[in-house]
Amino acid sequence: MATLAPAIPTEPIHRLSIEQYRGMLAAGVLKSGDPVELLEGWLVEKRTKNPPHRIATRRTRVALESIVPDGWYVDSQEPILTADSEPEPDAAVIRGRTEDYAQENPSAGCVGLVVEVADESLLRDRETKARIYARAGIPVYWIVNLPERRLEVLQSPNAAGVTPGYTLCSQYSEADSVTLVLDGGEIGTVRVADLLP
Repeated sequence: MATLAPAIPTEPIHRLSIEQYRGMLAAGVLKSGDPVELLEGWLVEKRTKNPPHRIATRRTRVALESIVPDGWYVDSQEPILTADSEPEPDAAVIRGRTEDYAQENPSAGCVGLVVEVADESLLRDRETKARIYARAGIPVYWIVNLPERRLEVLQSPNAAGVTPGYTLCSQYSEADSVTLVLDGGEIGTVRVADLLP
């Protein structure tokens, strides 16, 4: 007997607050490492990572760590806090030291750059994640686009209106280099080829 895929609810469903999501973690309903993240109040299943995704994530982290100045650090696949979400970007450049966030995950105001490595997740990363990061005011968002072997750089978040987003989007090929800007200053360049598997 074939099993049917679960139906998408047609009835209104309940969105979770950050506090409810954390309560589920504290009560053991969810466990650290469960393949879910809270996006705009919805509990969303994270995609399984294949070898190219894993390699690109590691390469991106190493490239960023080589240029990030004192006063910032690079995190990978760890939660950041926005008003209605706790996404876990593949990489993020965060102000301070990881020990500064012993009591609370870094808030969006402490994040200078988020990076998502996109394969099957490309649509989610371009739409849902871009909306979340723009609404939170994160100044720069990179999408390492594996299918098209390029880097998409989104800047100038616009949180106003019905659909928040970024007003500037640039595309860079494998042959290009990209300048990383933190607090309005250029801190170094990264070769796109160094991010790709």
